[in-house]
Amino acid sequence: MQISVITLFPELVKSVIAEGVVGRAAKRGLVELNCVNPRDYTEDIHRTVDDRPYGGGPGMVMRPDCLLKSIRAERKRLGETKVVYLTPQGRPIKQDMLKSLSEVDSVVLLCGRYEGIDERVIDLEVDEEWSLGDFVLSGGELAAMVVVDGVTRLLPEALGHDDSALEDSFSDGLLDHPHYTRPEKIEDLEVPEVLLSGNHQHIKKWRRKQALGRTYLRRPDVLQEKDLSKQDMVLLDDFMKEIKTSEVKS
Repeated sequence: MQISVITLFPELVKSVIAEGVVGRAAKRGLVELNCVNPRDYTEDIHRTVDDRPYGGGPGMVMRPDCLLKSIRAERKRLGETKVVYLTPQGRPIKQDMLKSLSEVDSVVLLCGRYEGIDERVIDLEVDEEWSLGDFVLSGGELAAMVVVDGVTRLLPEALGHDDSALEDSFSDGLLDHPHYTRPEKIEDLEVPEVLLSGNHQHIKKWRRKQALGRTYLRRPDVLQEKDLSKQDMVLLDDFMKEIKTSEVKS
């Protein structure tokens, strides 16, 4: 997969492929990251990429001319592709959005700075607007790096085990179940007995129940969007009964 990031800080964005899952995927040729600096598409001696907003107001706005040239150069190089603008005004990023993006050959991620970008760039070249959440950062670079990481780990063969991404939080609409490893006992806390049983059917059932319960307790909004089966409803009911029992004992 080819990912192009249009940014005033290419070295910052490139750091995402220096280590970890993304770094290994890049070395294996699973993902190719290309950073484009809009300054390279300016025509004045100062390489100006921003200017004062029409109508007045604080801050500066990224100019449309250099941004349009940057985007169109990448569209020409990549062929059919999608342009995603990272902005607080965008649609909150969800796992299914990253999954869909991981299934295309290329994408262009546009990072804004200052007070934002000229609206005409959005009108002319932006396909979608994505956001990390309801807060404001200094620019879109961190959001772009998050997207690069989130998409890359969903690519076939990017992770050490093919099922790893399938069992992540939100992969099936739920939060992930708890995880444990050695030692079996740490201070006064022990690994749940079912995980030591070797009974994979019981383990699978326990993990599903924990995922349902954890989602209910921590992200009820997520659970409201999901159609639960009768079996899931029984597991969730069992989970809540266990919680109430433990509260009474404590």
